[in-house]
This record gives sequence, C-alpha cells and structure tokens, in this order.
Amino acid sequence: MKTLDRIDRALAKVEGWAIIALLWAMVVLTFVQVVFRSLYTHGHFLWANELLGSLDWSGPLVQLLVLWLTLLGSSLLTREGKHIKIDLFGTLLPPKWLPVRGFILAVISVFIVGIMVKVCIDYVIMEMEFGGTSLFYLPSWVGQMILPIGFTLLFFRFLIKAIHQGTLVIRGLSK
Repeated sequence: MKTLDRIDRALAKVEGWAIIALLWAMVVLTFVQVVFRSLYTHGHFLWANELLGSLDWSGPLVQLLVLWLTLLGSSLLTREGKHIKIDLFGTLLPPKWLPVRGFILAVISVFIVGIMVKVCIDYVIMEMEFGGTSLFYLPSWVGQMILPIGFTLLFFRFLIKAIHQGTLVIRGLSK
C-alpha cells in the first residue's frame, strides 16, 4: 500500500506541473491571438493579420489542451476527493456505515472507469487504423491519447480509494 501511495504522490506532482504548463500555454496562445486580432481590427496593421494567419494552428491546439487539462485535472481532483459526487446516502446513513458506502462507491467507480479505459483504447486504435492527421500533420490519435491516459489515471485513483475504503471497512468489522 505504501508503494501505491508513493506512486500516487509522484503522479500528483507530475499532473500538477503538467496542468500548470498546459494552462500557461493556453493563456499565452490565446493572448497572442487576441493581441494580433485587435491590432488588425482596431489598429489596421496588416502584418498582424499575416501573423495571425500563421498562427492558425493555435486555436485547435488550445482546444486539444483543454481536453488534456480537463482529464488531468479530474484525476487530480479525484485524488483529493473533490470530484463531482452525487451523494444521496451520505446524510441518511449512520456514520459507522459511511466506510461501507465509500467502498461500494469506489468499487463501482473502478468498474465504470475500467469500462471507459477499454472504450478509449478501442477508440484510439480505430483512429490509428483510420490514419487521419491533425495539428502539425501528426496522426490524430496522438492528441487523443489523453483519453485512455486520463481514464487510466482515474482508474488508478479510484482503485486506491477502493483499497483505502476496504481497509476501513475491514477494521470496522474487526472491532
């Protein structure tokens, strides 16, 4: 269990730095687009429009970075227990049953996210077979690799949560 926790902490650091880098890249690329568009529209600088035309790749790249940011952020938030939850029984159950509820929810989440990992892998394989290209003439599946990667990270987070909740349930039963 200590090994999983160490891996979890290391992944969280990498995810945190990746999120910061992606966010900065998105802000800079978007800011540059806005500046050039404003210089052309309001200042009538033709060179700004030419530069804007040479940055036509930045819009689709920002869209792809949003997807990466979303999935990395959701993994990090899941680690911290701040992910979106629909909790009907949290206030209705007595406190001694909360670990059991947490364990059941974590196991269900592992199962559902495991299905999503499989679906995303199949999707990327289909994209590889299709052979389409996207930004910078890279294969389109390269950017879409965040789907299986992101859901695998979520799978790992929920698996750790299930193990932690399972140990709480076992300790509670042994008392």
